[in-house]
Amino acid sequence: MTRRVASALGGAALAIAVAAPLGAQGLVAAARLAGAPVPFNEGEQLVYDVKFGVLKVGTGHMRVLGIDTVRSRLAWHVQFTLRGGTFFYKVNDVYDSWMDVRTLNSLRYIQDTDQGSRERERRYEIFPERSNYNEVAKNNRVMPSVPDPLDDGSFLFFIRTVPLEVGKTYEFNRYFKPDRNPVTIRVLRKERVKVPAGTFNAIVLQPIIKTSGIFSEGGQAEIWLSDDDKRMMLQMKSRLSFGSLNLYLRSYRLEAPADAKDSTIPDDTTPPP
Repeated sequence: MTRRVASALGGAALAIAVAAPLGAQGLVAAARLAGAPVPFNEGEQLVYDVKFGVLKVGTGHMRVLGIDTVRSRLAWHVQFTLRGGTFFYKVNDVYDSWMDVRTLNSLRYIQDTDQGSRERERRYEIFPERSNYNEVAKNNRVMPSVPDPLDDGSFLFFIRTVPLEVGKTYEFNRYFKPDRNPVTIRVLRKERVKVPAGTFNAIVLQPIIKTSGIFSEGGQAEIWLSDDDKRMMLQMKSRLSFGSLNLYLRSYRLEAPADAKDSTIPDDTTPPP
């Protein structure tokens, strides 16, 4: 996998005083009572085959790790990981987002990328109430943001909550870096799609962000969401100048097992019957 492939994919996401003593299950229950309705649960894990053209080059995961706290707010902790590459070039990227359970606004975003010989971590603290953010590694310089901010990872979870109508175009001025707005979502069509995890009814979107990455206008990326109440990402395809980069859902788990002792779930999951 080349550095441009890895960068393009990367460029692809309350009541604490009462809830904290209750442990992880109490935090989730408090979030459900106080938070916005969402189609995902603690313990959800979506596993993807990542292909560059016809070659499988890695594995991706989208996870809902559970409920965490950020500055005394309950927050969904969601994560996207990418591992793979070739004999000469390896990738191990982790993207973590924390979303306020009530508003789904981004509160914290961490990019931890290891691509070839280049390692980099970028940590953002995002303050919706002030409409600003800072990048911790850059001397905490305060930068202007937007009302109701979202980062790369949280956008993919947020769009699952939005009613979508074929033929319509939606614009959101919510990306936390103002110069990347608006984020445009075109709802292209509905179709039946087959991926390694099974065959699903899907709604197909084209997201466009003002960036040079996979969601740029030139990238012509398309995302297939399951056309049901879960809105899982089934596959993603892009057409870039140096080739196509695609993700295909291989397996999924919609919530943690009932007897799970924490919100971590194994990497090897299989779809329910």
